[in-house]
Amino acid sequence: NKDLMTAYILGEQLKELWYCESIEQSQSLWEVWWQQVQDSKLKPLLDFARKLKPYIHGIVSSAKYRLNTCTLEGMNNKIKLIKRMAYGYRDSEYFFLKIKAAFPGKAR
Repeated sequence: NKDLMTAYILGEQLKELWYCESIEQSQSLWEVWWQQVQDSKLKPLLDFARKLKPYIHGIVSSAKYRLNTCTLEGMNNKIKLIKRMAYGYRDSEYFFLKIKAAFPGKAR
């Protein structure tokens, strides 16, 4: 059960990457996690970590940009609705202005 327990603990530690307060903290947590996976020598974990490594930039960016999948899906659906309503627009510039108006973002 040692291997299973190691995999469970490393899985829980990996989840913490999405809740870090800063990019630096997230990056250092990744490096610690990566080293622990290498030390575990568990082939499934090593394969998973190797496949995850190309996406680390996006994972670490989640510390700065707090978007989750339900927010993104809602935005995509709203853009699709604007696209359906935009049938007949003659230029794409107006279409993108409508999208920008639908998502004003945070006031700076």
